[in-house]
Order: sequence, then structure tokens, then C-alpha cells
Amino acid sequence: MQKKIPRKIVNGVLLLDKPLGLSSNQALQKVKWLLKAKKAGHTGNLDPLATGVLPLCFGEATKFASYGLEANKTYLTTIQLGEIRDTADAEGEVLERFPLPEMTQAKIEQVLSGFLGKQQQIPPMYSALKFQGKKLYELARAGQSIERPPRDITIFDLQLMGFTADSLTLEVSCSKGTYIRVLGEDIAKALGSGGYLSALRRTVSGSVKANELVTLQSLINLHETEGEAAVAAWLKPTDYLVKHLALHQLNEVEAAQVLNGQAIKLLDSSLTIGQNVRLYALGKDFLGLGQVQESAAGLLLQPIKIQSTAQAE
Repeated sequence: MQKKIPRKIVNGVLLLDKPLGLSSNQALQKVKWLLKAKKAGHTGNLDPLATGVLPLCFGEATKFASYGLEANKTYLTTIQLGEIRDTADAEGEVLERFPLPEMTQAKIEQVLSGFLGKQQQIPPMYSALKFQGKKLYELARAGQSIERPPRDITIFDLQLMGFTADSLTLEVSCSKGTYIRVLGEDIAKALGSGGYLSALRRTVSGSVKANELVTLQSLINLHETEGEAAVAAWLKPTDYLVKHLALHQLNEVEAAQVLNGQAIKLLDSSLTIGQNVRLYALGKDFLGLGQVQESAAGLLLQPIKIQSTAQAE
């Protein structure tokens, strides 16, 4: 009988370059095993076909993972023209073939300009969204199709990086919740053909960029040669994914109130109602997040997510 490996408390954010062929959860579980961590999560699915930026959150950092999910993203993708597939990527089965369109840079850029801005997009059946407790891709594999409500998304920028007679490579900057597979199909259709994604790499997620990442194989090699501590050295602080939020320093009395879940009076006129703020005790580490709220007595800073480690200090 295999001996169960004891798990321990690990806190922080690891910026993984997700490899090709693994799901986001499979990549997470491998790193979780390397660190022997008790609690872990990631900040948004990347398909097995996709590579690139996948922030992994451990311990107390999981409380702030949703702020990674909310972040805008940038992708580098290649759309293969001439056929559509059931999964809208290279892993799917061919459903229909189309003639190749006449490709010119002017035509492509004109088509791309029509996809910029705010719009609605219907999520694909082959996705991790759930319907009555089951993931849509599970239903799709069983031959079922469920009506999906459209989502509000924004395409901030679409840059043509290159094209051939049967493919085009794009850099896409977009809001959360955008399915690049659906965008690829729609662009191919607008060009007068069918299409699917043959490659996808996430290069930016919020403030995290691809040049900050570590590969899974590098972590495995470190674990084998230098041990667990060498892997843990890649962890960023628990506040890493919220560093774009405004910072607010608390005095000792305010810090004690916040750690007890109490709101404090806010005198900082630069902050606005509903704004989320990082909270730090003077001379101490990150405590958590607060939100600016309005009351009869004026503006308050209400704690909304507080680190358990901060409570213990």
C-alpha cells in the first residue's frame, strides 16, 4: 500500500507556463504535488491545446484568485482555414469543409476591425461551463446540445501577425470570459470560409506576462535536483494578483479592527464608493482586501477578504 504523503500549508502565487496537452487542473495538481501543498487553485481554464500564462494560487492566495479570473487577457493564436471542427480546435473531428478564401492583408484587416469593441458571444458546448451540475463538454461528448445565454465581452485589440493561403496568426487582447475558439470560428466565417484554432498561447493575464513564467519541466527538474524548497522559491507573495488595486495603510488600532471584521472610517478622498483596496498594517505584511462603502457617518472601509495568516500574527 502506497504511503500517503503529508500535506502542508503553502502560501503564495506561482506563475506557470502551462504546457501543451495538459488541462489547467492537471498542471495545477502536478505543481501541488511538488510543493506537497494542502490547498491550491488556478485563475482560469486554459484548454489542453493552449499554453502560456496560468497563475496558480496556494493557501491564503486562493482567497484572491478571483481577481486573476477577472483580469483582461492577451493571446497569440493561429486560425486554420478550410474546415470547422466540433471542438473548434485541432483536437476535434471535422464537421464540414469549405473552400479557402482569397487572402489579402487589406481584406483580413477589414474583417478584423469588425470584431473590435463590446459585443456578445455564445460560449461553445465544448467548455467547462456547467448545466445542472454537469460540464458542457461532457454533455457535448454525449451528443447533447444545450442553449447557452450570450455573454458580454470586449475585444480591445486584434493584430494580424501573419497569414498564409490557409491560415492567419493573430494577437488578441480581450476581456474575461472571451472564448478565442468561438472568435476564431467567427473570423473564419467572416472571411468566407470555416476555421478552427490550431494553436493558442496566453501571453498576458492582468499584470502577469509570459516572460515571468516558469515551465512545469523546470519545476520538476528543480524538485529532482535541489528539492522542494527550490520549487517554493518560485512562489510570489499572496497579494501578487491584486497589486493593481489601490493600497491603504492602517495604523495599529485600525488593523486590529479590520482583523476583527469591523469597518473603519475612511478619510482618503481619492477612493470611490465600491472600490476594492489592498490593506496593510504599518510595518507589517499584507492583511487582505477592503471595499469602500457609504454610510450615514461618511465613507467606510469594510474588510471583505482577510488572510488567516494575518489573524495569527
